[in-house]
Amino acid sequence: MIKERVKLTFPEGLVKEPIITQFIRQFEVVVNIRRASVEENLGWIICELDAEQEQLEQGVQWLKELGVEVDRLGDIVEG
Repeated sequence: MIKERVKLTFPEGLVKEPIITQFIRQFEVVVNIRRASVEENLGWIICELDAEQEQLEQGVQWLKELGVEVDRLGDIVEG
């Protein structure tokens, strides 16, 4: 299992969709939301993802294909 901190940015068309729920169920990823902001036309989440490496990579690719911007934050601590 690995843990990675990411920022997910959702465009207007995806803000109201249950993307995180689908992500958790489909790829067996534990999502720990640290910060978030959701408005009518844009949403973002800073979270820690905990999963097997392969599941995490497949899940991140799936998010990108949907149109979610995925920024890997590494050791950056939000503040």
